[in-house]
Amino acid sequence: MGDRVATLKDVAMLAGVGMSTASRAISGAGPVSAEAMKKVQAAIEQLNFRPSSIGRSLSAQSLGMIGIFAPSFFGAYYGTILKQTDIELRAMRRHVVVATGCGDGTPREEAIEAVKFLIGRDCDGIVVLGHDLLDEDMQMLHKMHPKMAFLNRRSAELETSSFCPDHYHGGELAARTLLEAGHRQLAVISGPVGTSDNEERLRGFFDELARNGIQRDAVRQIPSDFSREGGFGATQQLLNEGRHFTGLFCANDEMAIGSMSCFHRAGISVPKDVSIIGYDDDYSAEFSSPGLTSVRIPMQQLTQNAVRWLLNICYGTQHEISREFPVTVTMRGSVAAPK
Repeated sequence: MGDRVATLKDVAMLAGVGMSTASRAISGAGPVSAEAMKKVQAAIEQLNFRPSSIGRSLSAQSLGMIGIFAPSFFGAYYGTILKQTDIELRAMRRHVVVATGCGDGTPREEAIEAVKFLIGRDCDGIVVLGHDLLDEDMQMLHKMHPKMAFLNRRSAELETSSFCPDHYHGGELAARTLLEAGHRQLAVISGPVGTSDNEERLRGFFDELARNGIQRDAVRQIPSDFSREGGFGATQQLLNEGRHFTGLFCANDEMAIGSMSCFHRAGISVPKDVSIIGYDDDYSAEFSSPGLTSVRIPMQQLTQNAVRWLLNICYGTQHEISREFPVTVTMRGSVAAPK
């Protein structure tokens, strides 16, 4: 055959079987006699045949892989999601393809481009962490690829495809925790303005404060970017402004850890001088010093159910799917009564 790449037809001819038999033997999708399998395997070895992904998709209608879009690969939050996705797919002997945004576009534009990239790679199903997407973006992408699960997003139009905890209640719990400890002078380091889950937790937080007589304009709020560096910088800004507060709500644990580091360097004790509550309760919260009190979002269970839902619709598995993700508070040492 010279330098020509062997095809499925070449394998079938050499093995003396039909194209459909050769295809089933290679893909494992259908019955093949032991004798035919032996002939096909021998032909594959002789021809050094390597089935292409396109060929597998044509024969089996599946590439055996799930795509996931994540805006970032860094931090405990994304690490938990990626790890749980990998665990679920390994158990099914399926591959995961991970994409993040690229280029100079806005976070929203990068998210759309990355999801379209995964669609173009013929992923059987796609998990989307799309807090930068608008509702109409989600609907547009879902029309392009209906086997799509949206993680940490709620959509009335895509209710079946959406897996999201009650972030509004999470914000309420954060406020309630600080109030019950006796704090009335408060500050907030929020996530990026406009991101849906960030806005929901802030709405819950400030509504709970309002019910307790504290108006939103009495609370200093600094937006940041969900990173440790962002939390450190926002805390430094609060200190530079000289505004007095005894309780601080950070809209995720990464920023809370950065904030605690800034306070430590400034000689400010947590929780003696200021109490901090984080959000997510990721694995870094337990090992901070002091331990970080945090609103617990069950991202491992949420991810597990989203991925298993995709496995059910992509591969016919029968996983039981839960859509209840209780939000609680894990109390540790970073919150105490003000002095």
